[in-house]
Amino acid sequence: MMRYSGFDKLITLTSFTNPSNGYVIDDNCVSGAEVFVCKERRASKGESISMIKNAVMCKHVWKVEKFSELGTEYCESEPFNAGERKWKIVLNAKGYGTGTGTHISLYLELGDPKTLPRISLFSELSDPKKLAGSKVFAEFSLRIVDQMHAKLECFKACNGFLVKDACIVEAEVTVHGTATIL
Repeated sequence: MMRYSGFDKLITLTSFTNPSNGYVIDDNCVSGAEVFVCKERRASKGESISMIKNAVMCKHVWKVEKFSELGTEYCESEPFNAGERKWKIVLNAKGYGTGTGTHISLYLELGDPKTLPRISLFSELSDPKKLAGSKVFAEFSLRIVDQMHAKLECFKACNGFLVKDACIVEAEVTVHGTATIL
């Protein structure tokens, strides 16, 4: 079965953006595809991808009080909106997996966990076959704020992250698009 078709002619960026060549007109370009429909029905899979043209970064700040009293259970921030979806930050003060007892575990999770699996900075995504029909393409960062030095640090061992038994966690989320299984 042939997987790819067409030609592999590449155009340099200089040629592509040169107005006299006509590829880009008024900061727009149009591309097309020739599609052939087979009369034979075959089982196939596909996804519809919708990209967000002017993606906006959403910042959410969560103050975790009584940090020393947190056990091994996960605690969650209040839901916040980013890219027309609800998200929440999940924290385990005692760590998880190989970091149990020595690290803090932070995760970003959709407000409706049935939609997508939990994702973290260090874990792989679950098997796409187990997803409930959609995916979100998002860029995110999770930080613990250095309260004493007013700096944002990513998990750096330093004083200032735990002040008056509270830490401040910040999430920045930019949703670039969604994909729906057809």
